[in-house]
Amino acid sequence: MNTSEEGCVSMKLLSVVIPCYNSQDYMRICIESLLPGREEVEILIVNDGSADATAEIADDYARRFPTIVKVIHQENGGHGEAVNAGLRHATGLFFKVVDSDDWVDMRAYDKVLRLLRSFAEENNAVDMLISNFVYEKEGAKYKKVMKYENVLPENKVFQWEDTEYFGKGQYLMMHSIIYRTQLLRDCGLELPKHTFYVDNLYVYKPLAHVKRIYYLNVDFYRYFIGREDQSVNESVMIRRIDQQIKVNKLMIEQVQLDHIDNPKLKRYLLHHLEIVTVISAILLIRSGTKENLQKKKELWRYLKDRDSELYHKLRYGLLGNLIHLPGRFGRSISVGAYKVSQKIIGFN
Repeated sequence: MNTSEEGCVSMKLLSVVIPCYNSQDYMRICIESLLPGREEVEILIVNDGSADATAEIADDYARRFPTIVKVIHQENGGHGEAVNAGLRHATGLFFKVVDSDDWVDMRAYDKVLRLLRSFAEENNAVDMLISNFVYEKEGAKYKKVMKYENVLPENKVFQWEDTEYFGKGQYLMMHSIIYRTQLLRDCGLELPKHTFYVDNLYVYKPLAHVKRIYYLNVDFYRYFIGREDQSVNESVMIRRIDQQIKVNKLMIEQVQLDHIDNPKLKRYLLHHLEIVTVISAILLIRSGTKENLQKKKELWRYLKDRDSELYHKLRYGLLGNLIHLPGRFGRSISVGAYKVSQKIIGFN
């Protein structure tokens, strides 16, 4: 680990982890967008076994900004292990993950830091800060913004009881969230190694421990999407469908919904799980192979065997019925509905 920690003894306001794997072509944009946070922010660049110039670029930033940038060099462990490493080394009161091909908006960043500073000064830290993110889809004229103003109160600290219903295509993502660092440690967050799509687990597991929330209605995170090799590219997701299913099952296993007393939190967790499970099923249908159609059946059988009540809620809801339409024609309707949602929401 290249720490260069002179002057970094005191706790930072915000730790930002940048998982990097062969990120030489775009990581500078990400890092440069975060540097205006200056001494209140620590930027933890995790070089996850890169074979290109990622390590050299990261070390150069650490030399130039020794009180702001730290570099963690590790053998390749995947996105989740890079986040784990960042969490182990974080000294900030709050914790954020920014992927190396994404960036943050400078004006919104300033507002985020001012708000976090006020929480720290008043010794009144929230568990989770939510903001908007923008789908920076390559080639798209219209950029979809994921907002939450219709479901979350603004300009106040609130609890789950104060939230409204999330829309079908509206849910919390890694891009939307800043967590209190100690909450992540206290809830025992540990993401699996060598697994894609762990961002859903990163968001989902800590939510059961979140009590104090704040929503800042600014377009903070810029989520780049459109590279052919990107993990969220649909063809790539189908090739890695076993990892999507693994994360889906971990979400079911690690959060016991029948143990959640707060009805609005339970409702949201069910909503989020429904979206992830439907995406798993649609991708399995979309692949068109007999093997993957069998995996779809096995996923729902696993859910039924593990928690029959949860199974019935997901299976017989609107989305569950949609992806279980019988026959080839039914599957084509399911895929068609998925394509429409892609255009409306802006993902993939």
